[in-house]
Amino acid sequence: MSLQDDLAAVKGCLEDLVRTVGQLERSIAAEKGVTSGPPQSRPENLVTIPDTPYDSGLWTDSDDEGLGARDRHAP
Repeated sequence: MSLQDDLAAVKGCLEDLVRTVGQLERSIAAEKGVTSGPPQSRPENLVTIPDTPYDSGLWTDSDDEGLGARDRHAP
């Protein structure tokens, strides 16, 4: 097979996959009684967490989770 034949076969498989996933989504929606429509948006109660590092002062006097307090030793 040539590269063009391989690409055509992959494209056909991809189109079949897209069609099958669409049918699956429609059948699941029908089972749940949902009508097809635009995709639902994200819930409005989500909180955005910034990428900036936290202030290290927040962790002063805290225990290392699972390791216990810093000034104590395991039995």
